[in-house]
Amino acid sequence: MSIRVLARTLRGLEDVAAREITERGLGRVELTRHREVWFTTDRPGARLLDLRTADDVFLLAAAVDGVGHTKPDLARVTEAARTIAPRELLRLRGRCGGAGTATGVDVAASFLGKRNYNRYDLEDTVGTEIATALALPYHSRRGGSAPPEGTLSFRVTVEDTRAALALRIGDRPLHRRDYKQASTPGTLHPPLAAAMALLAGIEPGHTVLDPCCGTGTLLIETAHLVPGARLLGADHDPRALAAATGNATTATATATEARWLRADAGRMPVGTGVVDRLVSNPPWERQVAGRGALAARPDRLYREIRRVLSPTGTAVLLLHDAQAQCAAATAAGLRVRETRTLSLFGTHPSIVTLTG
Repeated sequence: MSIRVLARTLRGLEDVAAREITERGLGRVELTRHREVWFTTDRPGARLLDLRTADDVFLLAAAVDGVGHTKPDLARVTEAARTIAPRELLRLRGRCGGAGTATGVDVAASFLGKRNYNRYDLEDTVGTEIATALALPYHSRRGGSAPPEGTLSFRVTVEDTRAALALRIGDRPLHRRDYKQASTPGTLHPPLAAAMALLAGIEPGHTVLDPCCGTGTLLIETAHLVPGARLLGADHDPRALAAATGNATTATATATEARWLRADAGRMPVGTGVVDRLVSNPPWERQVAGRGALAARPDRLYREIRRVLSPTGTAVLLLHDAQAQCAAATAAGLRVRETRTLSLFGTHPSIVTLTG
């Protein structure tokens, strides 16, 4: 049985999510568009909920063409909502690891470009139809209140003149990882961490270092994607290390695979040329102040990266001032291999790939 699935991503990571879907045999990619990857799978099941680089994953219920910019165009979306067989979607959701029952219906909508209708018009026209078909209450977001737990969460997106109508498989967004029991300011978005690990090309047996590990998200995601990698996390803040240790213990894939130690990123506690892959989200005064040697000499990070990387090593960093930081990395003897800009909660950092 083939089903169509829609994965939501951060802007700039669509191709990375498509790569994960293909490489892990989760399905056949049909298309990518703004923050979305559409794919088909012949093996629907709970493994869809283990897609690491996606913010969320949905059953694609309908694709609607000809959705223009005026309110009368909403009739096309309304008709699609009326014909999607929601009870069959609910049954299929259960097969894919989601709940097979629901207490109500809610809808979240978004679109690109100017329209003569707003997101709530889209949400209400779809939600009312589906809730009526299922004889369930509809919980509108128009008043700003969050829907209660246990509802069926639908998503409507419109790009150009094509709309997608989809049902979330899980009971909550996929990016809300169960292992994130402890957090600190500046903690990394888990799907972004997974994408960085994938872009680093980590393989089993590689020594992987995060010298600014914070609560451990990068290495925990690495362990899920690449069992058998040797993982080392270091941070100057003992509170962050305590959080990382707790999160790693909750995430059983990393309970025995990662080592955590307090150390200065400007004086990394490893030998020269022994690190195969370095992945990190350096502080750079965004939400976390630089500490230790980096407080006075932030450029020391790049000199240390150059020192610890093996001759074939790669570093993948999340940087908010990519142009200036790449100049500092180049001055330290590193080469910039790739830069990709993201949209992340109103900011535009870059994933930068460096080699020695």
